[in-house]
Amino acid sequence: MTYVDISNISVEVFVTVLLFLLIIAPLFSLAILRFFQGRPKAGFTLIATGIIIYFVLQLVGKLFF
Repeated sequence: MTYVDISNISVEVFVTVLLFLLIIAPLFSLAILRFFQGRPKAGFTLIATGIIIYFVLQLVGKLFF
């Protein structure tokens, strides 16, 4: 059995992945659900929100890190 060494992961990468998993991925999942429910306007709104949050996270990452 082998172990993966995660001690070299920077804080910036950890926070980025954490925020992606907590914010952006659920938005895209809900968007797909809304498309299947026949609510395309809500689906496109959720996708647009996810993209905007992604760019905000990139901006914050460039400013502070």
